[in-house]
Amino acid sequence: MNKGDLINKIADGANLSKAQASDALDSVLGSISGALKKGDKVTLIGFGTFSVSKRAARTGRNPQTGKTIQIAAKQVIKFKAGKSLVDSVN
Repeated sequence: MNKGDLINKIADGANLSKAQASDALDSVLGSISGALKKGDKVTLIGFGTFSVSKRAARTGRNPQTGKTIQIAAKQVIKFKAGKSLVDSVN
């Protein structure tokens, strides 16, 4: 499923136009993104939890040349699926 398919499902399920469903989805994704940028944790009960974690700088190896390279530290987004989501898949 891609974003267009999801917008169609939201529009059908909530009896909205596709434009309204697209605006609603963009608003939700923007809110989640904004909270993660601030370092907050986003928990959607029954769906899962988004959080931000710091990954330390480390050395790596270029697979083509074999040279050692430095990989910069960065923040990564983690997602842990909720129990209801896991149960619905299994």
